[in-house]
Amino acid sequence: MFFRQRAAAHATLSYLFGCAGHQKAVAVDVVAGDEDWFVAQAEQAGARLTHVIDTHVHADHLSGGLALARRVGAAYCLHESNQGRTAFAFEPLRHGQRLDVGNVQVDVRHTPGHTPDSVCLLVRDLRRGDAPWFVLTGDTLFVGAVGRPDLAGQERAMAAQLFDSLHRELLGLPPELEIYPGHQAGSACGAGLSGKPASTLAFECRFNPMLSLDRAAFVDALTADIPPPPEGMADTVAANLRGTP
Repeated sequence: MFFRQRAAAHATLSYLFGCAGHQKAVAVDVVAGDEDWFVAQAEQAGARLTHVIDTHVHADHLSGGLALARRVGAAYCLHESNQGRTAFAFEPLRHGQRLDVGNVQVDVRHTPGHTPDSVCLLVRDLRRGDAPWFVLTGDTLFVGAVGRPDLAGQERAMAAQLFDSLHRELLGLPPELEIYPGHQAGSACGAGLSGKPASTLAFECRFNPMLSLDRAAFVDALTADIPPPPEGMADTVAANLRGTP
């Protein structure tokens, strides 16, 4: 497996990974303007992009995912709940779906809460073993924090959904699992994010203050002091659903 993490604008973390042996690659949460970097890095790895995935429809930055997918002839993927919302066709991702990328496998987990369409991506490298190696958590789980619940409105209901997603889909996974989030410190998509761009599930379960709370306390804490929404959020979401800046 090859793996690249890119620190991009808006404190966003984007990813490129794949199977060099089968010359296949996946790009995740590409920021508009970074398309050349992904093309160059895939070429350097000797791989062809087969899937470009956004973990959700972003509210804080313009996505470059659709443009990159069209440029290289890859499938552009969003959670299936976005069908009917976008002005373009995409490959719908379903909860429990597995993407085969050579010796790399990507399992889709629907984790609503930050947004209704949020997904996490559980990744295996079959040449190392059949257990998951790492998870791309998008804006569901950060290092030291969790995603804000208010971007879709109904923040208390969404916060409760986020609690359920975390405990049902992530916290029961192997403790040594590496965590790679969609943002780091400085992002408007959560509060209290660490500047460290990766962690492990065991470390987060021990030291992330949100993960030790029961459901009611979690909802109260997450909705008590919500930061201002990202600047130009409505226009950004509309542009990402339209597929053009």
